[in-house]
Amino acid sequence: MKYNPYNQQGDYAHYTVKREQPLLEFLLETVEQSRNKIKLTLQGRGVRVDRKTVTQFDFLLKPGMKVAVSRTKRNQTQFKSRWLKIVYEDRWIIVIEKNIGILSMAAGHSSLNVKTVLDDYFKKSHQKCTAHVVHRLDRDTSGLMVYAKDIETEQILEHNWHDIVFDRRYVAVVSGEMKDDSGTVANWLKDNKAYVTYSSPVDNGGKYAVTHFKVLQRTTDHTLAEFKLETGRKNQIRVHTADMGHPVCGDVKYGNGDNPLHRLCLHAYMLCMVHPVTRERMEFETPIPASFRSLFK
Repeated sequence: MKYNPYNQQGDYAHYTVKREQPLLEFLLETVEQSRNKIKLTLQGRGVRVDRKTVTQFDFLLKPGMKVAVSRTKRNQTQFKSRWLKIVYEDRWIIVIEKNIGILSMAAGHSSLNVKTVLDDYFKKSHQKCTAHVVHRLDRDTSGLMVYAKDIETEQILEHNWHDIVFDRRYVAVVSGEMKDDSGTVANWLKDNKAYVTYSSPVDNGGKYAVTHFKVLQRTTDHTLAEFKLETGRKNQIRVHTADMGHPVCGDVKYGNGDNPLHRLCLHAYMLCMVHPVTRERMEFETPIPASFRSLFK
């Protein structure tokens, strides 16, 4: 049975739209809060329409749409960081969009990482919690990540990751023109002594990895493609695109020197999961980076 979050109360108040009207107008008529508080909730990404976070005041609602409004004050906390954006937050998890140039967690002597940024935010917003890492993105990969806010939720996510996260997708700009519109790459990935991941068409003692791809746009020089992970191995997309002869642009480890945007052109744009505590089906999606699109105008 498909879970319907709008039959649950939880940390959100739920409403059904009766007539066509702008979102802010609807909220002012429906929610018993001041105009300023409602605008802060919108700006703080505390409003969802049909399961997707909406921040536009003039977003046009249609009859039958479902609107969920956060009841928690922390969703109204003003948070600004050059390193990440908060996409969603409740008492158990926080979903963020990470920028390039920052680690997911501490490593070596580097003190700059998403966990410390979030822990500082929790402290300033008077939350008695810390960020618990349950998966990672490379320093130079941008996109969506989820962190647990307590040890119990962390353990649920870690022990049930493949059941909880049912869809993860990336977009990438790769070097050259991919001929196939879609396809699948499947092989075994293993690190060598220099910690470089390499692939093998037969079982080499590594981990089996499956990546599905679909071309979105192409030129003779570059291809914009979507990648859906069936498995989540280290550097999986970067190795698989290199295997195809079309490495991710800006990849100094597996690439060919093609670096039109002066960054690793890999972005985790979709994360779909079942909430580890409430069991709500949650779908998060960010826009494809404008810089990626600019190469295909």
